[in-house]
Amino acid sequence: MSVTRGRGLRGRRTMGTVAVRRLLALPVLAALAAGCGIRATEVPTDFGPAPSRVHCSVSEPDVSAQSSRGLAVQVFLLCGSSLVAVDRTVSVEDGTADARRRVLVAQELLNQLAAAPSAGEAEAGYRTTVRDGMTVTGPRSDDPEDTLRLSFPPDALAKSSLAQIVCTFSDSAAAEGDGSVILGGPDGAPLRRYECTDEVRAEPNSAKPPSSEVTDG
Repeated sequence: MSVTRGRGLRGRRTMGTVAVRRLLALPVLAALAAGCGIRATEVPTDFGPAPSRVHCSVSEPDVSAQSSRGLAVQVFLLCGSSLVAVDRTVSVEDGTADARRRVLVAQELLNQLAAAPSAGEAEAGYRTTVRDGMTVTGPRSDDPEDTLRLSFPPDALAKSSLAQIVCTFSDSAAAEGDGSVILGGPDGAPLRRYECTDEVRAEPNSAKPPSSEVTDG
């Protein structure tokens, strides 16, 4: 009887030890699961795919080759939610008078803005909202000499389109180089001096280029 009782006690102790070891192992397994990225829940959760990222980066162009084909310039395209400068070239004949040169450069820049981005630029996320077919002319007789008049009223353009044009013109030979440009339309609306600011470049869809009415001719 004593032998049987001893075996029974040892058996119960062995089973108890195994149960305790299993209980102690549970926190370790939970920690390992958490470390492996396994959620400690039985409720399935779907967070959807990871958000796509716009790189806004293309291979560097050969600036020297571009310069040999024309005047190296930059235009501002939309990429993501901001404006980004990209390299372009425009052609202007040597010896062109400054006033005429300014208008020719502005028209070339406008054409570049309206053109579809290259395949590489489109793949990188670049786009434009500037409408095709717009033209630009120089000042009227009573306008300031650095005025540029668009064939479409500037204030009627979409915010992003106006931002692209203002930032491109103000950073080029089409303007005086002070970060602003005087724009007018085909009608008799007052001329306005527009500025390309950091806020406009960062949020062209929501921040309209600041401007002030031009009162002196």
